[in-house]
Amino acid sequence: MTDDQALSERERAVLAMEQRSWSGPGAKERAIREKLGISPVRYYQLLNALLDDERALAHDPVTVNRLLRVRDARRSRR
Repeated sequence: MTDDQALSERERAVLAMEQRSWSGPGAKERAIREKLGISPVRYYQLLNALLDDERALAHDPVTVNRLLRVRDARRSRR
């Protein structure tokens, strides 16, 4: 993979946030604001776009596939 095809530092950080478990309500949202400097709404927009990005799948297939299963389950319940 060439450098122009690699995920950005922010994209890698978003995926890394999804690898963690969170202690309580608000902990993840607080970490998003403090560590990434973006709102939780923007974070979830970026994350959702990453789930459809082949580069993200190549970078972290376990996390991306888990999140795709969660997203698909939520969509099917609607």
